[in-house]
Amino acid sequence: MTGPAPLACLREACAGLGRVGIAVSGGGDSIAALVLAVEALGAARVRAVTVDHGLRPEAAHEAAGVAALCARLGVPHAVLRWAEGAGGHRGNLMGAARAARYALIGDWARAGGLDAVILAHTQDDQAETVLMRLARGSGVDGVSGMAERRLAGGILWLRPLLGVSRAALRDALRTRGLSWVEDPTNADLRFQRPRARGALAALADLGIDAAGLAATAQRMRRARDALEAQTQAALDALVREDRGTLRIAAWPALPEIRDRMAAHLLMHLSGAWHRPRLEDLHRLLARGQGTLMGCLLQPEGDGWRLSREAVAVAALRGTPWDGRWRAEGPGPGEIRALGEDGLTRLSRQARAGQHPHWRETGLARAVLAGLPAIWHNDALIAAPLAAWPQGWHLSARPLAAIVADRALSH
Repeated sequence: MTGPAPLACLREACAGLGRVGIAVSGGGDSIAALVLAVEALGAARVRAVTVDHGLRPEAAHEAAGVAALCARLGVPHAVLRWAEGAGGHRGNLMGAARAARYALIGDWARAGGLDAVILAHTQDDQAETVLMRLARGSGVDGVSGMAERRLAGGILWLRPLLGVSRAALRDALRTRGLSWVEDPTNADLRFQRPRARGALAALADLGIDAAGLAATAQRMRRARDALEAQTQAALDALVREDRGTLRIAAWPALPEIRDRMAAHLLMHLSGAWHRPRLEDLHRLLARGQGTLMGCLLQPEGDGWRLSREAVAVAALRGTPWDGRWRAEGPGPGEIRALGEDGLTRLSRQARAGQHPHWRETGLARAVLAGLPAIWHNDALIAAPLAAWPQGWHLSARPLAAIVADRALSH
């Protein structure tokens, strides 16, 4: 076995953590991750989960096989099912299944109070990812591949086996007398990853192999981290928060840092975990105004203001509202967007002398419409950001905390 020892990788990745979950499909990589995690961490710290997407009739049998192995290992196991399944989805089925898998596992991990979830991606997976992203014309971030640690949806996702080859994991299973199943989709050339796997084998004669591509990804990640540090410095110097919106004094002179800063700001306000398409971002910045990712960019004075687009938040309910707002007040009420209806009501009340007009806030109508207010049933009872607090206080998670989290999100 060459490369880092998987047991050591698992111990290092989980140092300081309590209970961790492992996503186990029944394939060789995830079965090995489960067995080795139990050896490295002890069964008491491990929980396992299998997602049945309903895409193949064999999936239920494979989940039962994982459950039987977990019972032998003394590991609690859950099977989660994608209710929508193949029959309820149109479009990119595999992409939808992947998104559903992460959402289901994330909900399971939060409900179980787990500190992290282990994913069994290997060095070969990393190399295939780099090839696929090169095919899409990705830059530094894309070629940096999958992260060993990723924070998304409030869950810490770990990939401790990115330095371990697929063959080494299967050798570990054979040594222990354990078997696994092969998912036929891994050989289905209709999908991009199996084609990338075949291309990687064909590139071996040129000296391009999984280990080399994984090393390139690691070097690109170091370059990405340096660029992100410069972006954070620009955010600190050029952006300030103002009543839930972002005031941008200027854009950085370096295009790469400008693009990264703009993407961070859009992700912060929209709550998205993926950056906007570069072409869309460049169009917005070239115009200096417009909408993207549910956000509104407008010139203001010598700079710009970035806020939520009213239509993007019109139907939102619950706390934290829009993923970041909370309210404190004297009675019952819920956060909803102020909207055009709320602004009309405020204008009427201002004309009756009940409070100052919302124009005195200095914020444009389109900006205020996308900001939160307090409603009870169909009645607007407070608009703290539009000069009518009524004893209510609204607070949003600060930009600094969001950006710190995003450092782990790639």
